[in-house]
Amino acid sequence: MKIVVIGGTGLIGSQVVGILRDQGHEAVAASPSSGVDSTTGEGLADALAGAQVVVDVTNPPVFTPDGVMAFFTSSGRNLAEAEVAAGVGHHVALSIIGLDRAGDDAFYLKAKMAQEKQIRASGVPYTIVRATQFFEFLKGIADSSMVGDEVRVTSKTLQPLAAAEVAAYVAEVAVAPPVNGIVEIAGPERLPLADAVRQRLAALGDPRKVVDDDSAPYFGSVIGDDTLVPGNEPHRTGKITFAEWLAAQA
Repeated sequence: MKIVVIGGTGLIGSQVVGILRDQGHEAVAASPSSGVDSTTGEGLADALAGAQVVVDVTNPPVFTPDGVMAFFTSSGRNLAEAEVAAGVGHHVALSIIGLDRAGDDAFYLKAKMAQEKQIRASGVPYTIVRATQFFEFLKGIADSSMVGDEVRVTSKTLQPLAAAEVAAYVAEVAVAPPVNGIVEIAGPERLPLADAVRQRLAALGDPRKVVDDDSAPYFGSVIGDDTLVPGNEPHRTGKITFAEWLAAQA
């Protein structure tokens, strides 16, 4: 199949493209650097010509409430129009487990919810893959959680997983029939976020002090232990533990 991966040069997208190419598919890595910009529509028609599947694993270049919402809504609208025009038979989007349980001030998650709503309304058969946080982003969480010279992070639990397992699952979903619904993937164990960030920084030799602060926002909102973990719905469980992932990075 011809499968176009929007955001195909990023952390997840590049791995999805590699997996699909290894399987013999015509996987196209589409991004602004290749002349395809889903937020403006530039290059979409040419990129999607003859495509059976589109995989959207994009992320906004800015991280402000208005910027994130504008990115996901404009990208979603342009993708839907281009997919309908090209006769695409399956839209796959990567989203976030628990985003509908977060508070109204969780601006990133609210923008992802708006994106999901557009996907459902597009008329294109779809599968939304909701995943938990990636191990790879723990340092970024630390960088964005600085208060003075301390990293202040909630001790509430997440169920993170390796990006490689997310990419493999997204690629698997892309070549399967659309479910017109949501599928989920999460890591094998729950971890207090502050502990995970502390261990990641220690493994990097980063001396910053991590302080447990349950009032610290995550994605713009204060979370609980059950906010961003799988609910009662069936979900795929990753196999790589945090300790194994840390050891592999070293």
